[in-house]
Amino acid sequence: MISNLAFVHPDARLGKDVTVEPFAYIADNVVIGDGTWIGPNATVMYGARIGRNCRIFPSAVVSGIPQDLKFVGEVTTAEIGDNTTLREGSTVNRGTASAGKTVVGENCLLMAYSHVGHDCVIGNHCIIGNNSGLAGEVVVDDWAILSGGTLVHQFSHIGAHVMIGGGSRVRTDVPPFIKADREPLSYLGLNSVGLQRRGFDKERIDTIHNIYRVIYQSGLNFTKAIEKVAGEFAQSPDRDYIISFIRDSKRGVIRAR
Repeated sequence: MISNLAFVHPDARLGKDVTVEPFAYIADNVVIGDGTWIGPNATVMYGARIGRNCRIFPSAVVSGIPQDLKFVGEVTTAEIGDNTTLREGSTVNRGTASAGKTVVGENCLLMAYSHVGHDCVIGNHCIIGNNSGLAGEVVVDDWAILSGGTLVHQFSHIGAHVMIGGGSRVRTDVPPFIKADREPLSYLGLNSVGLQRRGFDKERIDTIHNIYRVIYQSGLNFTKAIEKVAGEFAQSPDRDYIISFIRDSKRGVIRAR
């Protein structure tokens, strides 16, 4: 159902059973998947690619031009995965020439007044809390939770299954599977409750925990700690992910409190 009080550009491509409420605006070069709901006063701008069964709440803006002075009008996109919800006033800017697109994955929740900057890549099943802000080119891996008021510096990387406390300032990378809070942002232990909820068994959680004991509690610097982890723990996807995350970090990783 498309309200006769909404504006939908004739070249926009809408799938089956898309609902567009009164006073919504949908621009040219937009694709919206089947079953998606576009709420009243929502704005879907040039370059938006919205998946199936999404919900875009009032005053949300998808694919606004980047807040980057280097942007000169290049053709880029903002991509929203299936089953993702953007609550009131949330904003997802489209990409720049740097990456060409901003991506929010499937089954994500962007809470009210959150902001995703240009060229960010957010994985699946992520939650971005109320009033949180991600600067340009941030990467957030699957199942991460950023509590309300979290501010993330440009180019930062947040690992999978991370829980970040409300009001945090993320200046450096946050390795996977952990809880992070305090000022400056610090390692507070494993996100064991989140891992249990996602089906990690006790042995798997204990192994991850022991890896982080070496990294954060052995007194070794990160380089030596990672060498120790690689030598003493059996190869596994979790071990290799932690090792590669820390080795590949360009901004450095958070420290223990």
